[in-house]
Amino acid sequence: MSMSRARVARRIAAAAAYGGGGIGLLGGAAVGVLLTEVSLARRVIGGSAELPPFADGRYGFAFALRDGCGPLRLGFLGDSTAAGQGVHRPSQTPGALLASGLAAVAERPVDLRNTAEPGARSDDLERQVDLLLEDPENRPDVCVIMIGANDVTHRVPPARSVRLLAAAVRRLRDAGCQVVVGTCPDLGTIEPVYQPLRWIARRLSRQLAAAQTIAVVEQGGRTVSLGDLLGPEFAARPRELFGPDNYHPSAEGYATAAMAVLPALCAALGLWPEDALERPSGEEGLLPVATAAAEAAAEGGTEVTAARGPWALLRRRRRHLPTETEAVGQPSGPEPSLPN
Repeated sequence: MSMSRARVARRIAAAAAYGGGGIGLLGGAAVGVLLTEVSLARRVIGGSAELPPFADGRYGFAFALRDGCGPLRLGFLGDSTAAGQGVHRPSQTPGALLASGLAAVAERPVDLRNTAEPGARSDDLERQVDLLLEDPENRPDVCVIMIGANDVTHRVPPARSVRLLAAAVRRLRDAGCQVVVGTCPDLGTIEPVYQPLRWIARRLSRQLAAAQTIAVVEQGGRTVSLGDLLGPEFAARPRELFGPDNYHPSAEGYATAAMAVLPALCAALGLWPEDALERPSGEEGLLPVATAAAEAAAEGGTEVTAARGPWALLRRRRRHLPTETEAVGQPSGPEPSLPN
């Protein structure tokens, strides 16, 4: 299965790079079934119209008082998952969790700016990057992107989706930002989604995640697979890891995702010790990029970074989200409130 996914992912990434159209993965009859199931699932799920908490601000403020070092700047881009929809406190959003964790590891304050938009697809990344780069004096040191779920549910051609993500990563890298992408989550874990949509959603989301990985690594970024990491845990404990709308993660679900991304975020800035590295057994750590992408899509929490030539390195790291005491993680001043 992973070899088949690797071939499809390479085809999608190649089509994205050379301006091709979408890869047809489903026949006409299957598309009809899929659209019927999507319509039913959307009515069952319902979703949430609430604005996500506004979490922009400074984290780890106490570290500035310790040695006077300047803050790191963390940018966040993507869709409702990146924005933190489904929770009610700013500190529960993935941006706040990662800003707190990064501050604790770096022992420096971290300024978070989140331009993610609920419902966003990859074609919104250009606008989000514009916002992050508009002030040359305050460009991010590192950016996290979480995107892809809405591309799958709205049938965006995967090659187009990947091409838009690659363009965003390239712009950020050209501006001097490190980039970590949490690839498309496994949509087959959404509780109200039934067969055959569950199988189709899982297949499409994993194939997109693998193609995203190829494109991001080729642009000098790194990826962390969220799909399979969250999949088994969401399936086993949906009441804990899904929020009230049964679609977006709960506070614990976002913490699980943040724990997976934090090591890659720190490693991108040279802050994560190499003895925290755990590689797969045997020779599986160093693989062709497409194979590495397929392996990562099937096993959550796996980080993929470029190696020499057409090779990529898979990393599994010990995941640890700092405690409140370690993180000094509340924004300075009063907790931000929802924008008017």
